[in-house]
Amino acid sequence: MPYVSGFLTPVKAQDKDRYIASAAKSWPVFQKYGCLEQVETWGVDVPPGKVTGFDLAVKLEPGEVVVFSWLKWPDRATADACFATMETDPAWKDMDMPFDGKRMMWGGFEVIFGG
Repeated sequence: MPYVSGFLTPVKAQDKDRYIASAAKSWPVFQKYGCLEQVETWGVDVPPGKVTGFDLAVKLEPGEVVVFSWLKWPDRATADACFATMETDPAWKDMDMPFDGKRMMWGGFEVIFGG
């Protein structure tokens, strides 16, 4: 059953190019471990929340943009195996992380419908 790892990340607007470069560099490594698709999106129409919202979820600060991303996997076992390599595969060590990882949100999701 397809599986999706989803992410919300606050990124400084000035670091957009760094973020894109980091995402591009990570794609071959994710592919190596069986990832089928990587999608990175830059928030352009993200209204501020009053009770809930993307901005509130990541504690967005002035000058930051919400990035919404996902990785599509053939199944959860493949995703779990990939993430388990982050401490052992040297390819992960050289990744530039141009965002505050403490405010990043992530989760794993089983696909229940896809068009």
